[in-house]
Amino acid sequence: MQTAYAELRGEVGWEKPSWEPAFLKNRVAAYYRERVEKTWNGGHIMRGRQPSTDSVVLQSNDYLSIARHPAILRAQTEAIECTGNGLLMSAVFLQGDEPQPRLEAEFADYLGSEATVLCQSGWCANVGLVQAIADARVPVYVDMFAHMSLHQGILCAGAVARPFRHNDVDHLERQIRRHGPGIVVVDSIYSTTGDMAPLVAITEIGLRHGCVLVVDESHSLGTHGPDGAGLVAANGLADRVHFRTASLAKAFAGRAGLITCSASFAEYFKCTARPAIFSSTLLPHEIAGLHAALRVIREEEWRRQRLHRNARYLRDELSRLGYNLASHSQIIGLESGPEPQTIVLRDALESRGIFGSVFCAPATPANRSLIRLSVNAALCGSQLRRIVNACAAIREEVDLLSWASTRRRPRSASVLCR
Repeated sequence: MQTAYAELRGEVGWEKPSWEPAFLKNRVAAYYRERVEKTWNGGHIMRGRQPSTDSVVLQSNDYLSIARHPAILRAQTEAIECTGNGLLMSAVFLQGDEPQPRLEAEFADYLGSEATVLCQSGWCANVGLVQAIADARVPVYVDMFAHMSLHQGILCAGAVARPFRHNDVDHLERQIRRHGPGIVVVDSIYSTTGDMAPLVAITEIGLRHGCVLVVDESHSLGTHGPDGAGLVAANGLADRVHFRTASLAKAFAGRAGLITCSASFAEYFKCTARPAIFSSTLLPHEIAGLHAALRVIREEEWRRQRLHRNARYLRDELSRLGYNLASHSQIIGLESGPEPQTIVLRDALESRGIFGSVFCAPATPANRSLIRLSVNAALCGSQLRRIVNACAAIREEVDLLSWASTRRRPRSASVLCR
């Protein structure tokens, strides 16, 4: 037995058999040939330098800078010491006075919803929700920039996607008039560009034509609205939008997904959506951490104020430098375009100690890759100035004037020379 195990690990000269069928070999080989070798010149678009201790890292979705908040860490630690990993089972089996249903009730109160459902992730929330409400007979009107999890939900439901141009409410209405009532799915803040959906107009159009409305608030829950309740609440639409979803791995610094809904739908979802049925429930320390995070987010308004102040400063300064930004939020995308150009931008920023996140296909349309700068509340003035100075210094190095996004910039926009 020991010899066989050693052979499997390659310790006695055993060679792994070539078991992959040709179709799989060809698919993997095409990735390395077309993308790694041809497009990335043998490198990797996601693998640049390693940040040093004094680097400014703008890759985290911890927008409110609470991931190391003492109250949250204490709640998680106490939960682990008290209950360990709890009951490892599907949430469909939960009943009685369990921590997860109690947290769901607290989120419902926070968001002005009759009920909420907690899922394993924002991906599971979106895929499960769309799978539970759509089918081949129901058109799904999806913003072309909506999160991939919403598109995946449409695929899992066997529904027909009817995309509409990004934030184009006129195109949305033309699509609905052509194909009939269905489901409208949008993000409140888009995760690559940082711009906001025109939620009031979308809601009015959707309801006027008898559609169900789904708004993904992953990047606005905690950061926008009253007590951080999101942009749907900020626009007074909580009782008009049928479903809100969110990843709690952003401002809530946890690992879970959320859906707002009616009480009857919550029960239906838990017994219908495949991610809900066939995934294990949240662990006790995750629930305790989210409970503490909710309290922190509701009470510490100064974090939102500082986040918005930092984001506004960077947006204003980078716009003056000539960067064409779509952002109105804490997400700032520098759209460099083709992937080789984005590698140049990545290297230029990282050589100056500024680390953003590379977004490329399939997270963006082809030839619209970008570096995303995720602003957080903990950034100080010197760090913000360092980011601006770096972006000023690299403009010629990255050939900013040649970018397609720069050419789309309104002619009236002024560029500050430094």
